[in-house]
Amino acid sequence: MLPTDLLTVGELSQRSGFAPSALRFYERQGLIAATRTAGGQRRYERHVLRRLAFVRAATAMGLSLDEVAQALASLPAARTPTKADWSVISRRWRTRLDEEIVALEALRDGLDSCIGCGCLSLRRCRISNPADRIGALGPGARALPASLRGAGRMHHGGHRPQPDSDCADPGPSGPAATESGPVG
Repeated sequence: MLPTDLLTVGELSQRSGFAPSALRFYERQGLIAATRTAGGQRRYERHVLRRLAFVRAATAMGLSLDEVAQALASLPAARTPTKADWSVISRRWRTRLDEEIVALEALRDGLDSCIGCGCLSLRRCRISNPADRIGALGPGARALPASLRGAGRMHHGGHRPQPDSDCADPGPSGPAATESGPVG
């Protein structure tokens, strides 16, 4: 390997769009790896850019950093991953992505009918919650499909909370979050 094949933290930050602090965090989490110069400075192999693009795409679609780390751990450490290596990961996630697509379509279609009617018909409103019946099911926006609870909220080091975890959906974030009483 030539020295020109290695990137500094600044170069990797510029190329990947991640802040240097995020790169150091991802290294501590085992998502990426660096070598050290004799002076102790970090150097990253160019294939780390692919791993970072994967981190960005996976977290954007709602995967936690634990899930990302598990997937990246299945990649070869001694060589640049091939298309076949990445295909194995994508096949594992296809079912999950299909489920999320169905849940998002249901959310989209439900919002059209609920917001479109102005909640004038509470008997047909899916998120009307007289006497707080849904509160007994636990915290968060319980009327949302489980795969969407907590999605879109980034916290705790940039990872997304898992549905039904202690940190899932700590507060109102949209129409379905108003399940403690009728909307309107």
